Formats: sequence, C-alpha cells, structure tokens
Amino acid sequence: MRWNSPELASLIDDARRRFTHAGIASPDVDATVIAAALLGESSRLALRFYSPDQIPASFAVAYEAAVKRREKREPLQHIVGSAPFGILDLRVGPGVFIPRPETEVLAEWAVTEFEKLSEEYEGQPDESIIVDLGTGSGALAIYIDQRVQADEVIGVDLSPVAVEAAMDNAHEHGSAVRIIEGDMTDPDLLSEYSGRVAMVVSNPPYVPFAPQEAGLLDPEVYHDPETAVFSGEDGMDAIRGLIPVAARLLMPGGLLGIEHDDSTAAVTRELVEKQGCFEHVRNLKDLTGRDRFVTASKVQP
Repeated sequence: MRWNSPELASLIDDARRRFTHAGIASPDVDATVIAAALLGESSRLALRFYSPDQIPASFAVAYEAAVKRREKREPLQHIVGSAPFGILDLRVGPGVFIPRPETEVLAEWAVTEFEKLSEEYEGQPDESIIVDLGTGSGALAIYIDQRVQADEVIGVDLSPVAVEAAMDNAHEHGSAVRIIEGDMTDPDLLSEYSGRVAMVVSNPPYVPFAPQEAGLLDPEVYHDPETAVFSGEDGMDAIRGLIPVAARLLMPGGLLGIEHDDSTAAVTRELVEKQGCFEHVRNLKDLTGRDRFVTASKVQP
C-alpha cells in the first residue's frame, strides 16, 4: 500500500507495533481499519491515496484515542461501530454480541437448504417461516431474509439492548425481519407458530463459563454480554433448552441448524438425536474444518 502522507503512514505503523505488543492477532488489519473508519472510507482495507492536506486536522487525536482503546483489547467492532457479516455491515456496541465469521457458514447453509425446501413444499401454507433463536445483532435473520423469499423471518433475543440493535440493523438494511424479545429456551415461545415453521437456526451461547482472570479466552470475548457467550459450566444449557423449542416449532420436514463449540459436536448431535423427532442429523464443518454446527430435519409422518 502506498502512502502519500508521511504522517498517516507513521501513525498507522506506530499502531501496528503497539497492537503487536498488546498481543492482538491482526495488528495490520486493525490499524488500517481504524484509520479507514475515521476517514470515512467505505472500503476499510484499501485506503485510497491521501495527500497531507486531505487528512483532517482532528484525525491524529481521534486515531490515538481509538488506538488506546484497541490496545486495551476493546473489540475493534466496538471502536468502529460495526461488524461485517457476509453481505451485511451491522451496527454493534456494548450489550450486543459481535457476529463472528464462522457463523456465515450457518447462514449460507440456511440459504441453500431453504431454497431446496421451498421447491419441495411449493404451494403449501406457512411453508416459509424462519426463526432465528438468539439473534443478537440480527445477523442470521437479516442475512437470510436478504437472500431468500420467505413469508416471514423472526429473530428472537432475550436482551432488550440486542433487540433494539437488531431492529435498527433490519431497518438500515431494508429488511422486514420481525424482532421480538424472548427466551430461546422458553417452552411457550412463539406458541402460535407451533408446527408451522420451515426452518430454525441458532447461534446460541455455548462457551463454558470461564472467569476473566482465568485467562482462558481472548480479552475481547468479555466485552460481549455474558448471556450471549456463556451457557453454564459445560456451555450446553442454552442448546439443551432450545432443541425442544425448535422441535415444537418446526413443521414436518422443517430444518434445524445449531452452532456449537468445536468441543461439543458429539454431545450436541446426541441431544438432537435423543429429542426423537429428528432425522438426517449431521455435523457441519466451519471454514477451518472443525465440526461447528449440527443440522437436522424434522421427521415427516
């Protein structure tokens, strides 16, 4: 990358060194993305050619403040105010779970499989309802809604802060997703939709609880809301609770996709199988080749 402004180049190089010293995994990317966000660039990884007189006088002070925040391991997405998710750029902030790239695999699975399902059940009523349990920023729900022709897409989250953020993101992206506040493990959740839903997807909390002082997780993780990350001592509380909810909601032949920790692939699959109403229960790998999702379809009579 060429820099016309020595000051800009120097600031970004200094940030890279500081981020490396702080243990940040992607110092080059983070230093550039922060600069691009402050300069109003639409492409945050490819800054255009700047001359010195094009750099705002306030840039250096604002950049230093942002770099200090990142040095303290505040998530990059909180600093720039948004997170990429496939075709989307979603607003995030404190109290809202930051969508991760691995979840894009589940989103693409949902799009592909829903299109197949729609062809199979063409003409039947209520065939195109999709529910996203634990929607957070609205990532899965909005992504799927943008890619398929569904009658209704519903995102559910327990957090009022997340619900508001998901509504804002849906509005910004022109999505008609319905966002509601609710508990994904509530046996009565969306009771009016029982047996009518074509697909349930979920990126639930699935990390075994680990106190920050234990040092087992990256510091950035602890900036996400605890209820969106941690799920009991073994990380399985939410998954145990949502499987029967999904089983009740899904119509015969309806599809289920659940993200889980890479260490709980076997137990998640076993829980789905033990529910007794699912078939074609399979593991799905993430982009690194690790089992990260379980998919299944509800048994047809």
